[in-house]
Amino acid sequence: SLLYPYGLDQHDHKNPKLDDGTSKEVSMATPFTFYGKEHQTLYVNNNGVISFGTRVHQYTPEPFPLADGRPFVAPYWGDVDNVLGGDVFYRETTDPQLLARVTQNINEYFPATPFTATWAFVATWDHVAYYGSTTTKGNTFQAILTTDTKVSFIILNYWDIQWTTGAASDGDPETGLGGTPAHAGFNSGDDTHYFNIPGSETDAIINITKTSNVNVPGRWVFQVDDFKVTGIPTEAPKLADTNNCWL
Repeated sequence: SLLYPYGLDQHDHKNPKLDDGTSKEVSMATPFTFYGKEHQTLYVNNNGVISFGTRVHQYTPEPFPLADGRPFVAPYWGDVDNVLGGDVFYRETTDPQLLARVTQNINEYFPATPFTATWAFVATWDHVAYYGSTTTKGNTFQAILTTDTKVSFIILNYWDIQWTTGAASDGDPETGLGGTPAHAGFNSGDDTHYFNIPGSETDAIINITKTSNVNVPGRWVFQVDDFKVTGIPTEAPKLADTNNCWL
């Protein structure tokens, strides 16, 4: 499966059912370096964001850079409403089996960078609904933060994306489309260090399950301690309802 194991049977924590809610502040046993800065705490925000140092309640996404000092990664920043459906899970882990799988994947994608994972943080949005939804549509996606204490990577997995936009972001309550679609990318908090995954805030973001920078449809992976943009396709992503992939 594209997804790493998650859920209550993995001893995950689960975010409260709260529109625009977040996790508690999570203290990490191992510091995580993001854009050259070491972080010891993070928040898992319901609206598809993992942030360092501050919560992100904002539900309508904006393109990066956001030079307001907020460092965060947006696996799929949109107006999630887990009251209407779905769950947001997270855990910190040093499970040898999971670390071995992460290490194998990173070594495959980045063979020139020696890496053996010693820690990981897994956050999963499981079939989460959108604000104002009148349907049973849900999105399932995941972010894995991992480090060997020196080099840091973030893996983004997109398993099932059925909507792009909540009703408060001018989306259609019946389709979850239109308006200001979801955003995926990385923001350092300054005006120069950022990355927007192609298709963000366009209708094409619904096809992120078919896109990749590591030749695995639905998976994007980046070295983030000193952020490196690698393997980015030059072709524009296809709109929904096509069978084409761009890898």
